[in-house]
Amino acid sequence: MSQPEPLTRLIEQLQRLPGIGRKSAQRLAFHVLKTPRAQADLLCDAIRDVKDRVTYCSVCNNVTDVDPCPICTDESRNARMICVVEEPPNVLAIERSRDYNGTYHVLMGALSPLQGIGPDELRIKSLLGRIDASGADEVILATNPNVEGEATAIYLARLLKPLGVRVTRIAMGVPVGSDLEYADDITMHKAMEGRREV
Repeated sequence: MSQPEPLTRLIEQLQRLPGIGRKSAQRLAFHVLKTPRAQADLLCDAIRDVKDRVTYCSVCNNVTDVDPCPICTDESRNARMICVVEEPPNVLAIERSRDYNGTYHVLMGALSPLQGIGPDELRIKSLLGRIDASGADEVILATNPNVEGEATAIYLARLLKPLGVRVTRIAMGVPVGSDLEYADDITMHKAMEGRREV
């Protein structure tokens, strides 16, 4: 039995989302079909709103609906401390720990020569410009503890040390091979607390 074409299209679009296979896409599509029209409209509006209003901060590259973002404009934060992360969800993981009061710099990825991601594909030049402009005292390398994240941290450390800035790496309280966005609050606290010189 074939299903209606709009339902097939919805399943195909949902499958394009990361971590969603065919069966999950079908479950989600049938859930949307069962929900009241008002809830489906709210979902559509939320998706449109994200695409229309959310962008990347011109200073740190984090997601925001105002530019510069609230973290970059918060005068109570230590602007001379920059925590470098790979992706915007990593900022949320560190913020949940409530132990860090500096600023961030989102690289928008990690070095991965096999995937064609080199230094020019990352937001490294803007990081160097920020360090020069702000006179940063410390740069914390909080890239993921996997092969790509380690390679990125080593590359950045070699680039930053000659600038005279203190370069530290978060401690390995975060499990190797995982992503920062999945770390719990205590693990993230220990990782920030135990950062070390690179």
